[in-house]
Amino acid sequence: MASDLNQIFNTNSTVDQKSLAFLTKALSRNNMQGFDYIEFKQSLSSLKKMNMDDETAIKSAFATASTVGLTKDKLVQTARHYQQIIDKEKAQFDEALQNQVREKIAGKKSEVERLKKQIEESNKKIKALEEDIKKSQGTIDNADADIKEAEDKINVTKNNFESTYQNILGIIADDIDKFNKYL
Repeated sequence: MASDLNQIFNTNSTVDQKSLAFLTKALSRNNMQGFDYIEFKQSLSSLKKMNMDDETAIKSAFATASTVGLTKDKLVQTARHYQQIIDKEKAQFDEALQNQVREKIAGKKSEVERLKKQIEESNKKIKALEEDIKKSQGTIDNADADIKEAEDKINVTKNNFESTYQNILGIIADDIDKFNKYL
């Protein structure tokens, strides 16, 4: 089902596929029993493939879904349930992101500062310590590149996730608006 959801929520080329798969897998794992927003969205997707306008597609899908007990209130309520699932996944992602920042960036910065102090102390020593100074300087030089690479990777991951997160929330909010408008 997650692959179906990937197609349903993949509405533009800026959506990060890894983030999309992660979020739709969460939706799939938390899919409620019975016909709800997810199943309605799948039905709506099938109707859209037939080039129906939003209003006709939503009304047609709802007419069919109402025969199995789906109400407008349940549709909106379950759509909000899935928004909460996506919000929880974002909170977990944000926490993991902060852990990565602490682990990969702050730790490296701390290491750089420690090595700089070591170099200052080593510079005060005699020639026997010059090799140690040289080795530490090399570590610092590499640490700057590692920090930049880690920051870039984390920022790309964050931006991709945020874009996908905003896209899915926008789709769900748009659907809720259409439900309220057309139903």
